[in-house]
Amino acid sequence: MTGDDPAVVHLDEFLPHPPAKVWRALTEPDLLARWLMPGDFRLQVGHRYTMRAVPMPGTGFSGTVLAEVLAFETGRMLRIGWRDADPGNDADWTITWTLEPEGRGTRLFLLHEGFDPGNPLQQRARRIMGGGWRSGVLRGLRAVLDRM
Repeated sequence: MTGDDPAVVHLDEFLPHPPAKVWRALTEPDLLARWLMPGDFRLQVGHRYTMRAVPMPGTGFSGTVLAEVLAFETGRMLRIGWRDADPGNDADWTITWTLEPEGRGTRLFLLHEGFDPGNPLQQRARRIMGGGWRSGVLRGLRAVLDRM
């Protein structure tokens, strides 16, 4: 799940839904809010928005993510920059979702990059988020996809 690179979380997950449906769940604000975090997302490079979640003091996470759409290829790839809103938190991450058709479904790859290997709080965040992406976030994404 997290591999050997202390700066990265990587996931590779099969979803039994077509890529167009998965893309909608990744990019339509109302759907995105159901499985990730609420925010004012807009699929436009350079768009900056805020997402809110539960703070996690043990990792230094304030609960507020300042995000920016960095790049996208419609139906295939979405790259988002994430920073913690707390100016004392130096987390500056990149989340890249890549979709590949596979049979009647989609192979979804997640690459969460930018964890500082020398920062104990960021390494703790990496471990927690690595598990959270799989157990909570992808489970929520699957539930949203199943109801669409």
